[in-house]
Amino acid sequence: MSYPTDMQASLAKVEASRQNRLHQTFPKLSPEERDHILHRYHPDYISEAFREIRVGPNKGDRAPVELVNILESPPILTLDEDNPHLSQLEADSVCDVLVIGGGGAGASAALLAQENGADVLICTKLRFGDANTMMAQGGIQAADKENDSPAIHYLDVMGGGGFACNPDLVEALVMDAPKVIAWLESLGVMFDKESDGTMRTIHGGGTSRKRMHAARDYTGAEIMRTLRDEVRSRAAEHPSIRVWEFRPVIELLLDEQGHIAGALLKDLDTSRLMVVRARAVVIATGGSGRLHYQGFPTTNHYGATGDGLVLAYRVGARLAFIDTMQYHPTGAAFPEQIVGQLVTEKVRGLGAQICNVDGEQFVYPLETRDVESAAFIRECVERKRGVVTSTGQAGVWLDAPMIDQLKGPGTIARELPAMVRQFHRFGIDLVHEPILVYPTLHYQNGGVAIKPDGGTSIPGLYVAGEAAGGIHGRNRLMGNSLLDICVFGRRAGAAAASWSGFAQAGIPTLAHLDEWKRFRQEAGLSDGSSSPVILPDYTRKISVPLHEEELSMMETGGI
Repeated sequence: MSYPTDMQASLAKVEASRQNRLHQTFPKLSPEERDHILHRYHPDYISEAFREIRVGPNKGDRAPVELVNILESPPILTLDEDNPHLSQLEADSVCDVLVIGGGGAGASAALLAQENGADVLICTKLRFGDANTMMAQGGIQAADKENDSPAIHYLDVMGGGGFACNPDLVEALVMDAPKVIAWLESLGVMFDKESDGTMRTIHGGGTSRKRMHAARDYTGAEIMRTLRDEVRSRAAEHPSIRVWEFRPVIELLLDEQGHIAGALLKDLDTSRLMVVRARAVVIATGGSGRLHYQGFPTTNHYGATGDGLVLAYRVGARLAFIDTMQYHPTGAAFPEQIVGQLVTEKVRGLGAQICNVDGEQFVYPLETRDVESAAFIRECVERKRGVVTSTGQAGVWLDAPMIDQLKGPGTIARELPAMVRQFHRFGIDLVHEPILVYPTLHYQNGGVAIKPDGGTSIPGLYVAGEAAGGIHGRNRLMGNSLLDICVFGRRAGAAAASWSGFAQAGIPTLAHLDEWKRFRQEAGLSDGSSSPVILPDYTRKISVPLHEEELSMMETGGI
């Protein structure tokens, strides 16, 4: 497949303007312009897409309708005549630390918990490594060069997050970053390096220094491969670390004091309920992109349905920043088979520019992701200068061939091999042709409120990775997610191991579900779809975002 005839005229304009754009620097937006474009065009500001939560610790707060629906839902488990009472279920396993989730945060937590003397069980609802970590492409930030420092990194993170981030969490993130890079390299991660062996680093959107470390454009896959191999290697040698696949957690267990006592799992192969008793639990279940907020396509893996938020919320943990999601500006908009799939920010970091249907650059390519996404939406919807495909999907051009012209022939093939292969499958040559992109639902900025050690308000409950909230404020910078899963995965794992060393093992109960039922009744909520969702439902059609109905909302002040 190559570009159809009706897109060729626009492509020609992009190619014709390239030489002029090589010698021009598009200005950054002013703070006032950034604020205006966000409030006018970013999906987080579509009021109709949000509503108040009616039960639980965040009662009265607003969040996306899709998220509120699962937070307010009844549990999967119903203890009636068709299901045995918890006291009738024998423990299928006992451990010190139960890690829920098999991505980078879960693997990091398990490794550090085991190193700190804990007996660890990892349970994941899909395969170990089926996670957003595997699909992260562009890089991981760390201030480890002479012209940089954790203090400068701190300022970039705070600014990128709208100065709303939890300062203590940001401090932990940036201070641990250099040691995380060293730790990953010691485990076998193969970062890109210069000929003299020094780490190669590049810019990302919103960064004031080149601190993005990468492994070509499959950095997440390289990190996940390494962490997974390390866990499996240790599991083969020590009984103190185990992995259960296809066994999602459907409910946490508390003891009579309200401390974590384990979890209730469901074996997807047999549908059997399983009880795991644990002194500490680390939730590392990732994000919720597969809820498809506002009908957007997503970059997320199929298990990203917000399970960890539901589990923590029902036992009383407060959530933070759940009214903000990150829409990555460069999701594939053509061909239809990969709409929403991530096009790494590294493409823009290397020099690719953004152009409209007339081949005109209309935004600085390395604005923060929220601003960049809002600019794309404005260009396509209000100004009507986007390219529209035969299926009705709008998009703008990401002029990747600029990279080789700026940095020399072969740069694209060397730095972006996964991107080159991805588009080559559909007859598109990334080296010589622009690609069509549009914002895609990418990241859950908020999550369970945590402390710097990953702890929560529930004794024995820790959270790490995308399921945690407060680190990134209202917008995450590129490269800080792969960093955050390692920083807080390690911290949560070590803290959980420490807690399990002195925590008394209480009697596990599901008493919190009785309280949850009462909360729902008092709020007038009738029985609906249960949660956690476990797997997304694709029997419904995902609508193409921001076309006629959204345009109408804009005209009436909805955005």
